[in-house]
Amino acid sequence: MPSDSKNVFVTDCEGPITRNDNAAELAEAFIPRGDEFFRRISLYDDYLAEIVRKPGYKAGDTLRLILPFFKAFGLDQRAMTDYSRRNIEIIPEADTVLREILSFAPAYIVSTSYSPYVLAVCDAIEFPFGNAFCTAVNLDEYDLPTSEERELRRIHNLILDLPGFSLPADARRPEDLREKDIAALAEYDRIFWDQLPKMQINRIIQEVNPIGGREKANAVRVIAEARGVPLSNVMYVGDSITDVDAFRLVGAAEGITVSFNGNHWAVREASFAVTARNARPLSWLARLFMDRGREAFQDLTMSEITSQNVQQISTYSSRVRKEVRSEKIGRLG
Repeated sequence: MPSDSKNVFVTDCEGPITRNDNAAELAEAFIPRGDEFFRRISLYDDYLAEIVRKPGYKAGDTLRLILPFFKAFGLDQRAMTDYSRRNIEIIPEADTVLREILSFAPAYIVSTSYSPYVLAVCDAIEFPFGNAFCTAVNLDEYDLPTSEERELRRIHNLILDLPGFSLPADARRPEDLREKDIAALAEYDRIFWDQLPKMQINRIIQEVNPIGGREKANAVRVIAEARGVPLSNVMYVGDSITDVDAFRLVGAAEGITVSFNGNHWAVREASFAVTARNARPLSWLARLFMDRGREAFQDLTMSEITSQNVQQISTYSSRVRKEVRSEKIGRLG
């Protein structure tokens, strides 16, 4: 890796590099009706992170809220690791692109995903795991009493029986939601912030710290400081709500932020939006940024996001996201 480059490339993992949503896929594989269960917890995560802005909570904390339920349905560290290694789906050309970028620039992965999955991806694409920030977890370190296992299985059924709710794309505060959705969300609040804290297994929620939201922003700060460059010399690529804080941090410093097949959370916060069915554009953009910095982007024909076109771009980007990563994963925050 070049040590004298004045600019740095940082990317999310799931979306720009892989098709997967590893946590969602683990839920579907190991939890009954796990796809719908995870979708509901993920939507609740969006609500807490960007609408309520719950103190101490950040986008991506879905990955800690789901952990007690993984334990309740028998997932252990070995099964998590084995499943993650068997089910990696690389975005076309992403492995080649990341190696190319490493040949001419410092490159890092900052991912909310669990560490066994990110390690597996790094091995698969020959990327140094030492340049990856991700969510450290070891399920085997946490005991689950039989009584709590039964209770968690009951809560799992309760959540699936609750009325569905939705979050309008333009919602900014709880008052923007429908009354029936506010009522349903109050039940989630009761479960996760009243009932689960009384359980021994809640320790896993308290101790696991997903690298999402502000933790992604903190990781970008650490990378910039380690490289001895200002944040204006960072190019950050992401695709979802967990990237919003990193987008805001780098964008405020006049670095480059790129939504790659992003959903509406990503599109409305990024400097530029790219939609593509392979990762090749990331190599081109990284080369431009490394050679010429932000000014190089003034010569590109891309759609700069404004208040007038953000909805149009978001709709198109979300459609491509679903085509690339599947309808089920593409609709997650």
